[in-house]
Amino acid sequence: MYNALANFHFIRPLALLLIPVVIGLWWLWQRRSDPLRCWQEQITPELLNALTVGRETMKRGPVTWILTAWLLTVMAIAGPTWKLEPSPFADDATPLMIVLKSDVSMEIPDPAPSRLERAHLKITDLAEARKGQPLGLIAYAGSTHLVLPPTRDTAIVAQMATEISPAIMPEPGDRLDLALREAARVLSEGKQGGSIVVLTDSVDTDPTVLQTLQKEVSYPVQFLAINAPDSSQNDSLLAAAATLNATVEPFSLEDDDITAIVRRAANTPVAKLGAQDGQWHEAGYWIVPFVGMVLLWLFRREQSKKGAA
Repeated sequence: MYNALANFHFIRPLALLLIPVVIGLWWLWQRRSDPLRCWQEQITPELLNALTVGRETMKRGPVTWILTAWLLTVMAIAGPTWKLEPSPFADDATPLMIVLKSDVSMEIPDPAPSRLERAHLKITDLAEARKGQPLGLIAYAGSTHLVLPPTRDTAIVAQMATEISPAIMPEPGDRLDLALREAARVLSEGKQGGSIVVLTDSVDTDPTVLQTLQKEVSYPVQFLAINAPDSSQNDSLLAAAATLNATVEPFSLEDDDITAIVRRAANTPVAKLGAQDGQWHEAGYWIVPFVGMVLLWLFRREQSKKGAA
């Protein structure tokens, strides 16, 4: 209800300029159609009022309802609206940014294959599960690099992920904060909303930095733990997730982890649409029945008067 009131406006507000014109025409019409207009020039107003019976009722009767019908018609022409209809050409799915850690710790096999190879396999599964839906990729270690912005060609995302390794990263380390800022920047430029999933074995970023980051990154964040479920490094993931208001999905040999991640990403709200992304739904037709009811009521009153005569 609040959003409807906040969004209420007129599609053609200039049409409201007809209101004083309508009121002026109504006043002139009422004045010219007054049966006592000629007597007003010859008899004083006090005496004329004393000699006239039912004049006030006559003036406030049908003519007032005619003005009401005219004003409602002007409002209908102005096009009241409060609801934005999405464009049929707009994307129907929010982007998901994959943030992949590519530091040397990801090459540890516990057990085989290595954590990085497991991450590659999970990205392949994720690309298949989100086939045709926007998927992006960022690699990070001590620095952050955008590999692919969100694209519907999810197969290329999976292919590019297999090329990522610590050997091609210019700086070792764990700057998750830089990666999340870059992911948020890419999503903001896309203006379609979205969410972030981080594939990592641990988080060694300074907690105070993450605390500051929580105020900057407004997109939902998920962690996929790429290590053994009983690993002590999961504690760092849980701590980081608590700071960022994120969720942690444990690694699964089946597709339970990917299913959960895809489900949460699908529930991510779409970014608010602007006027360029949709069309305001015109609601002026709701006023037309009221105009018709007023006119029918006036017609009935006129018929009643003729019948009484």
